[in-house]
Amino acid sequence: MNIDYNSNQSVKMTMCMCENIFDTKDILSYGDSDRRLVFVDKLFYQCGDWKNKINDYFNNNNIEATIVQVECKEKTKDLESLMFILGHMERFNLLRRSEPVIAIGGGVLMDMVGFASSIFRRGVPYIKVPTTLLGMIDAGLGAKTSINHFDRRNRLGSYFPAILTCIDRQFLKTLPTKEITVAIGELIKIAVIKNAHLFHMFEIDLDPLIKSKFNCKCSSYIIKTAITSMMEELEPNLWEKDLERVVDFGHTFSPIPEMKSLLDNNVPSLHHGEAVALDVLLSSKIAVGRGLLTVEDYNKILNVTKRSGLQVCHPYFKDPYILWDSLLDATRHRNGNQNLPVPIKIGASTFLQDVTIEEIKRVTKW
Repeated sequence: MNIDYNSNQSVKMTMCMCENIFDTKDILSYGDSDRRLVFVDKLFYQCGDWKNKINDYFNNNNIEATIVQVECKEKTKDLESLMFILGHMERFNLLRRSEPVIAIGGGVLMDMVGFASSIFRRGVPYIKVPTTLLGMIDAGLGAKTSINHFDRRNRLGSYFPAILTCIDRQFLKTLPTKEITVAIGELIKIAVIKNAHLFHMFEIDLDPLIKSKFNCKCSSYIIKTAITSMMEELEPNLWEKDLERVVDFGHTFSPIPEMKSLLDNNVPSLHHGEAVALDVLLSSKIAVGRGLLTVEDYNKILNVTKRSGLQVCHPYFKDPYILWDSLLDATRHRNGNQNLPVPIKIGASTFLQDVTIEEIKRVTKW
């Protein structure tokens, strides 16, 4: 006898864009307890006056906050850090619904806290407060949580959306310029594959964006446009039932080179946005080689990437066997299909299913 059960559960994710988040009560808009468990990126917490601002925020709102500093690097995005976070959740005696966990930091922290929240007591609510550009336009969106394992990026994880994500550009002012430029790789990705208008704005406004650390006149609109473009793709496919995803552009060839570069002292280490940008260029070269993308459009992508200060070459992206290994791993992740997104013009795309190692060898010689 077969018995089928069908259950539907609505998912609500709220995202607010605000100025001076610590002058509002947005972070405290969920939960009816006067306690909070707050995980913060250690480097960010100790930078400038953020420590005092965060402490004062909770004190001024009569919240007893336990603030836990977490070492946040790709190398420490692992089981040990996950257990560290879970241990604090257990010792805090967290109330399952009344005390949403708060993560204030970059993508690494939000991924780890999100994963811990998804498995602690089979799920407790959490709030994201991204403090990096990459966190605002990538890791802070969607439902995916993760840690690195088996020398692979984001190998362990879950789908567990935050109940609230707060976007505040004030955090970007104190970031090193390098943190801004590496995040632009993700912005270029979504612009090239989906939004030609966004790409055109980059061409015009890239220099003031970087110089002001995304606190110039057009930056709020650009961040909002990038987020909207991403969410248009993520919202109808939140659980990735459909594995043909244009947002996987830049994420086919990059994961293995990114992780390997962190362990190899003989090559420059790749930040996530740098690896994505290199993947964007490689995937675009494949499209040019097939006559799908014009050389003119490719040169526009290359020029914006260079102007952003991103790397446009790396030893691993000249090694066809490393790139082939990453494509095979992505194919397994996509249930046996390559589903390689490539641009056919800036702002439009198609999927390839038949890329060969011989083709990769040809384009890596450019």
